[in-house]
Amino acid sequence: MTAVAGCGASDSGSAKASGKVKLDFWGWAPGYDQSVALFDKTHPDIQVSFDKTASGAKGGYTKMLTAAKAGNAPCLAMVGYETLPSFAAAGALQDVSQYAAPDKDDFAAWTWNQVTIDGRTYGAPVDTAPMALLYRKDLFAKYGIDKPPATWAEYAADAAKVHRADPGVYLGDFGNDAYNYAGLAWQAGAKWFGTGGNSWHVSLDSAANDKVANYWQGLLDKKLLKTDPSFDPSLYKDMGSGTVLSDVNAVWDAPILASSVKSTSGKWAVAPMPVWNAAQPAYGDDGGSATVVMKGCQHPKEATEFAMWMSTDAASVDNLVKVTGIYPAATSGLTSPALSQPDAFYGGQRIYDVFKAESARIDTSWQWGPTMTQTSTDLGDGLGSVGTGGSTLPSMLAGVQDKTLSEMKHQGLSATAG
Repeated sequence: MTAVAGCGASDSGSAKASGKVKLDFWGWAPGYDQSVALFDKTHPDIQVSFDKTASGAKGGYTKMLTAAKAGNAPCLAMVGYETLPSFAAAGALQDVSQYAAPDKDDFAAWTWNQVTIDGRTYGAPVDTAPMALLYRKDLFAKYGIDKPPATWAEYAADAAKVHRADPGVYLGDFGNDAYNYAGLAWQAGAKWFGTGGNSWHVSLDSAANDKVANYWQGLLDKKLLKTDPSFDPSLYKDMGSGTVLSDVNAVWDAPILASSVKSTSGKWAVAPMPVWNAAQPAYGDDGGSATVVMKGCQHPKEATEFAMWMSTDAASVDNLVKVTGIYPAATSGLTSPALSQPDAFYGGQRIYDVFKAESARIDTSWQWGPTMTQTSTDLGDGLGSVGTGGSTLPSMLAGVQDKTLSEMKHQGLSATAG
């Protein structure tokens, strides 16, 4: 991962601990507090306190950045890979390369690249987020879908079939989650950001992006998708009642869905996300996060020790798989017994087998840009407008690209379209 402009992250060094070191950790994911408790039980000299914030997109990142600017940020924070470059560019992160380096080989190489910018490492990778199709087995059968769609062409055909049978029922939902849409673009090879010639290159309206946009716009034009906002109570009401039959989403959505529509337990299953080319299947990634060390942390060595422990300790990883729904970034985590357990909500299926098979076919060269906080906000707003018919995907994406280029230049970054 490359940041063309320099990152003003602070490296204040580690204050020599006298007695117990206390570290604050801000984040929002379920299960993180339990991993913190496991660490505190076995590390009496380093005590971590987990403070739950709003999710990053709903105010958590703003709170973190504001605290960093004010000089009172926590030592540790949960930051998505997509947003980490923005934090680095804002000078909100601390370079912990000297403490992190020994652990590099414990992680999949591409995830280590997600926490390293211009040779500076800012924390530990936690997870990746392969996407899949979560679907109602019973209702697929009811509407004559004998197997989950393997391709996007089959998905469109099934969407039409369901809606013909009952105009009040939909195969899927078109929400307003920017990163879910990014995963769809990622799958299709539609790069958004790149670097070259000492400049950022931004392309949200390339041919590959147009293919994805035109596909989903076509389904929307035919009224074949529900348009509930992502993760909204209205969506789970529709999924629970059988109005929406499936969801294309990340591995971490599996436990969220299970907790949101408990009355339908046992009726769901997980299949690979549909692909563009069955002969050369490729899949998307929707998220993945890191535990970063924030600017001004007085104990960066201990903070890094915790971050690496949380991502690699067997008990912690088991907990994060079961409760948070992660797919581990640490290579040792891929042998976690929790990944092979049958899931009652999904009819006893070993759902992680699907994500494991997909992971080998995810393009790990995808690159996030340095202004994703702005880009994701504009994209999320735009997706909502598209869902209500106020815009179309191709025109909206072109507008988001223009806004992104403007913001990058406003921050003093060299950036061009294409």
